[in-house]
Amino acid sequence: MTEQKATNVHWHHGDIQRSDREEMLKQKGATLWFTGLSGSGKSTVAVALEQALHANGHLCYRLDGDNIRLGINKNLGFSAEDRAENIRRIGEISKLFCDTGVICLSSFVSPYIADRDIVRKLHDEANIPFIEVYMNASLACAEERDPKGLYKKARAGEIKNFTGIDDPYEAPTHPEVSLDTENMTVGEEVDALLKELRQREII
Repeated sequence: MTEQKATNVHWHHGDIQRSDREEMLKQKGATLWFTGLSGSGKSTVAVALEQALHANGHLCYRLDGDNIRLGINKNLGFSAEDRAENIRRIGEISKLFCDTGVICLSSFVSPYIADRDIVRKLHDEANIPFIEVYMNASLACAEERDPKGLYKKARAGEIKNFTGIDDPYEAPTHPEVSLDTENMTVGEEVDALLKELRQREII
């Protein structure tokens, strides 16, 4: 856990609450956390869900692993320590989006259970729904898809600390949603997630 370094700082409460913003938006803030191997379909499904939510008048925002590493996390690599800090920052950003009443779609390999649990705890303590979405694809399937050619480079030794090859992936033990990405269509996956959001009365 990252320690608080700044001293003499205090949270400044405002007059507008999360419930006020959620009432205005006619939805609840929540994070859908897509986790899985590279090539498991995280970004593909998040993009499709974003389109479906937008088409139905729901405000959402998508946070994607590569996009974040090109901006706020551009100073982080892929060591275990940097991966942990990457996920911690994203957890905080996701929580901020949720506090505005926005549905946050966070798409990250996030290979370590401990790091994902930190993000879950962050949401739980703020009473914000956290929906872990496990994109369940085998390494063989993900490697066969290899949309960015990363597995090929990793196998050739051109990429170090690559999840699934020379770095572990720890699958969720009790995800809120597990999608069988080897056998489900993107449409079926989106429908399953929309159903989950409706059952939780987020939309």
